[in-house]
Amino acid sequence: MIPKVTAKDVAKLAGVSQSSVSRVYFEGASVSAKTKKKVLEAAEELGYRPNEFARSLITNRTKIIGLVMKGVQNPFYPQVLKQFTSEFKKIGYSILFVHTNNDEIQKDDIDILLNYHVAAVIITDATLSLSAMEEFKDNKIPVVLFNRKVVKSDFYSVCCNNLKASEAIGEFLIAEGCTKLAYIAGNANTSTSIERERGFTNIVEKHNVHLKKYSSDYTYEGGYNTAREIISKKQLPDGFFVANDIMALGVLDALRENQIAVPNDTKVVGFDNIEMASWPTYNLTTWEQPMDEMIAETMTYLINEIENYTGIAKNIEIDGKLIVRETTKKGVD
Repeated sequence: MIPKVTAKDVAKLAGVSQSSVSRVYFEGASVSAKTKKKVLEAAEELGYRPNEFARSLITNRTKIIGLVMKGVQNPFYPQVLKQFTSEFKKIGYSILFVHTNNDEIQKDDIDILLNYHVAAVIITDATLSLSAMEEFKDNKIPVVLFNRKVVKSDFYSVCCNNLKASEAIGEFLIAEGCTKLAYIAGNANTSTSIERERGFTNIVEKHNVHLKKYSSDYTYEGGYNTAREIISKKQLPDGFFVANDIMALGVLDALRENQIAVPNDTKVVGFDNIEMASWPTYNLTTWEQPMDEMIAETMTYLINEIENYTGIAKNIEIDGKLIVRETTKKGVD
């Protein structure tokens, strides 16, 4: 086994003290350009890499961002993870991914984040207990709730303007001639599902159009099984608004299996604009979440908070746009 190169080895080769080596790798520390050059050249020659975790024991911070995620079965969230990882890497940060099995972050999840001395935390589809809030606040760790909106929260949140989006979807389907609509909800206790349902319902009631609501769980199977139930009860609407894309794909497959033509017999609109939505098999009309803008807003806030913690709490909502594809375009007789 090749012996591990230490800061002591680098110091010896560079002809400087070990503390000088530490200062070179300690952000903000005072060190001369000449000493820095010597240390970096010696480090490169020896293949030395500084121990980030050991350094965090001194600074009580690493260049690690904790990202907590529950809904890995929804393709939207792995795409979020991929993009955050890529963007933070560009500025020298790494992502610590924590998968939680619960709607509310548990103590084990919090312990992982604190034990790794994370610089900040992003929570995508889970909620925080009062004790968790206090832990992060006490440790001055900035937190962003991503794709979530929490009224009177103690934390910053960044999400799509779900209310405005679902109102636009309602207006669109009614303009397309739909008079009998169905809404398939996701998890009932999430802000995304609540606001999408509220906005859609407001518009449908405004136009006095028939609406039937169904509960599901933001999964492909949930959408598929709900659509099969609707078909079996002969309650087929002439337009569906499905609370996310992966459920909408399940709906489309159930319709296809039952020889129901889309968009001639019924139209389908999803939400998110995941990559699969554009596949030729589906060509799903959907609302595109402004992921690039949401991620940029999250990163700007977190980097500023890491440098100068304020603990400011604010809800940021960003508009998306409707992507019209074959599941709503009028067919040719």
